[in-house]
Amino acid sequence: MLSRFCKHANLMHSLKNLQHSPIQTRQITEAYYIGSSSRANLDSQIRSFMSYKGRFCQATGYGGTVQRRETVEEKIARHTQDGTTSTREIVVQFNADVADGMQWKFTPTQREVRVKPGESALAFYTAENCSSTPITGVSTYNVTPMKAGVYFNKIQCFCFEEQLLQPGEQIDMPVFFYIDPEFATDPRCDGINNIILSYTFFKVKE
Repeated sequence: MLSRFCKHANLMHSLKNLQHSPIQTRQITEAYYIGSSSRANLDSQIRSFMSYKGRFCQATGYGGTVQRRETVEEKIARHTQDGTTSTREIVVQFNADVADGMQWKFTPTQREVRVKPGESALAFYTAENCSSTPITGVSTYNVTPMKAGVYFNKIQCFCFEEQLLQPGEQIDMPVFFYIDPEFATDPRCDGINNIILSYTFFKVKE
């Protein structure tokens, strides 16, 4: 704004020093303001386009832009507000494994829980270091069937986090999850009434 004002002042000073008729001076002044207005409009259009482009690319992934996905918290809040519920009951079963050579005992605290799409549930796994030395482990997980996995949302879990257990130490690790109610309306999931959540612990090399 200051730069534009200074340019305007310099121009008006130059106009005073030039020998122009009043009509010529008015024409030059009008041309200056028209040009300034055009540049301002162009700047505004460019900013609007860039803003639209950013929103478009974020929503569609166009141009390699990473799409913003709805968070689990946002999804739960949206479905809670909409009152989305389902009478369909899903049995979520739990499985636990350890990699070869890892001296841990790793088991699900419960074999299964029953939950309806649109509901959240809490489950636990127990890990125990059966060796005489400290062991750090990290887990991976998978959900089957795979086509149901997109509707299985973990709110809190221990996967991909290093867990250090001292000799003989035992810990309980929670898994807080949410089944998206859209699971019940997806025709690809018709007939799927069981979901298996599996974790495998691996020893972290020191």
